[in-house]
Amino acid sequence: MKKITAALLLAAIGATTTVTAQIKWHTFEEAVELCKKQPKKIFIDVYTDWCGWCKVYDRNTFANPEIAEYMNRHFYSVKLNAEAYDTIRFQGHMFVNPGNGAPRSTHTLAASLLNGKMSYPTVVFMNEQVQILHVQNGYLPPEQFAPFMVYIGEAWYDPSRNTSWEDFNKTFRWPLATN
Repeated sequence: MKKITAALLLAAIGATTTVTAQIKWHTFEEAVELCKKQPKKIFIDVYTDWCGWCKVYDRNTFANPEIAEYMNRHFYSVKLNAEAYDTIRFQGHMFVNPGNGAPRSTHTLAASLLNGKMSYPTVVFMNEQVQILHVQNGYLPPEQFAPFMVYIGEAWYDPSRNTSWEDFNKTFRWPLATN
C-alpha cells in the first residue's frame, strides 16, 4: 500500500510540475562561431554581478517562457559580465579587463559594444554578420522587451519591409500567441 501511495504522489507531483523554456546562454565567442555555421542574430545581455536591475531582467523578462522560446529560435544569446576578467578574441582583437583585479573595472568588449556609455543593464542586438543593430539601456519588462525582440528577430527593420519602428510598435501585441 505504501508503494502505491508513493507512486501516486510522485505521479501527481510530476503532473503538476511544468517545464518552462529557458534561454540558452552562450559565451560571446561561442555565439560568433555558431553564427558562422548557422547564421542567426546575436543578443547580448551586458550585466554586472552587483546590478539589481540586471537580476530583475533575469527573473522577470529572461525567465518568461514565451520570451525564452522566441529568443532561442531567433538568436544566439550571450551573457556578458561587463566586469569579467576573461580574454575574448573577436575580429583580430583581444578584449580584456585591464583593471588588474580592481573593483568595477570594465571589460573592453563591454566598453566597445556600449560605445563607452557604461550603464547596466544594457542589451545589444546584432545581425548575422555580428554588427550592432540596436543597443537598449535599462530594464524592460517582458511586454516592453518583446517588441524589440520581434522587430529585430524578424528583421522588420529591413528597408525592403518598409516598416518603421514607430509603425511596428503601434501595431505590436503582447503576448505573442495572440498576434
